[in-house]
Amino acid sequence: MNVFYNKQGIGDVLLVQLQTETPEKIHPEQSGDVTLIKDENGTIAGFNLFNASSYTELPEGEQVELSEGLVTSLQNALAKNDIDITLEVDFSPKFVVGFVEAKEKHPNADKLNVCQVSVGGEQLQIVCGAPNVEQGQKVVVAKVGAVMPSGMVIRDAELRGVASSGMICSAKELALPDAPQEKGIFVLPEDAEIGSAFQVKA
Repeated sequence: MNVFYNKQGIGDVLLVQLQTETPEKIHPEQSGDVTLIKDENGTIAGFNLFNASSYTELPEGEQVELSEGLVTSLQNALAKNDIDITLEVDFSPKFVVGFVEAKEKHPNADKLNVCQVSVGGEQLQIVCGAPNVEQGQKVVVAKVGAVMPSGMVIRDAELRGVASSGMICSAKELALPDAPQEKGIFVLPEDAEIGSAFQVKA
């Protein structure tokens, strides 16, 4: 789940994204201060909460950090507006330290590599186009569901016929200060802890 709030830009409306994929056809359904965003199959992709500041305290103009308190407030807001759904939220960090276990050339693209990346409790296959990615590096991985500082949401993808789950990030993509302009992933020190959270300022 991703939550966005920009009172100055769009008013006192909380935008809640429950799925990483945006439906091709949107079917809105209004109930009080809540507009459910459904796809053509009736699955709820997200919802908008109007008069949001009357339900919970919110920061100005940025992605809202998920917390148990916020989820409880959203659950209460849905109930007050006669919406009977249970929010299932993954609180695990979406930006983590990864270790490139293996790298091989993409079978269908000269400038892409297929990397097997350990992020602690799981291993992800990530297609990476950075020229400096190598086996044995510790890197920053944006997992599926992560929201980049640019606002882009990371989704499961297929690049030239090969599945990719997540992204190995550059310093520029992470909006780090003094990030180099040339292409290349951000390589972490050897003492970085695999699977630990990497703090990204949205």
